[in-house]
Amino acid sequence: MALEYELDESPQKVWRAISIPEFRESWLPKEALADPEATYVTPGEEICYRMRDNAPPFLESSVTFRITPNATGGTSLRIIHELTDMRFDQMTRAAANKNSPTLMLAA
Repeated sequence: MALEYELDESPQKVWRAISIPEFRESWLPKEALADPEATYVTPGEEICYRMRDNAPPFLESSVTFRITPNATGGTSLRIIHELTDMRFDQMTRAAANKNSPTLMLAA
């Protein structure tokens, strides 16, 4: 899932809000994170965090924030949220009996 926003604030200000823990904490609390440290960072452009659901089965995901300057002097913010937990792949696999329509062969 990807969300895109156009913000009036400068890219530097948005970068501070997503990358400095004290600022990020007000809208993305550390309790929602699997690890409070970023998974990877491209300074001033992109930062990624691992998240963990607070309810069973406690699936993990990643959320990436990408910022670019926009034409009005503000910031384009793209938020990409991806489910990365390996257990999810196991839950969504096809049934072992290949529960699909039967194909008839011509004689």
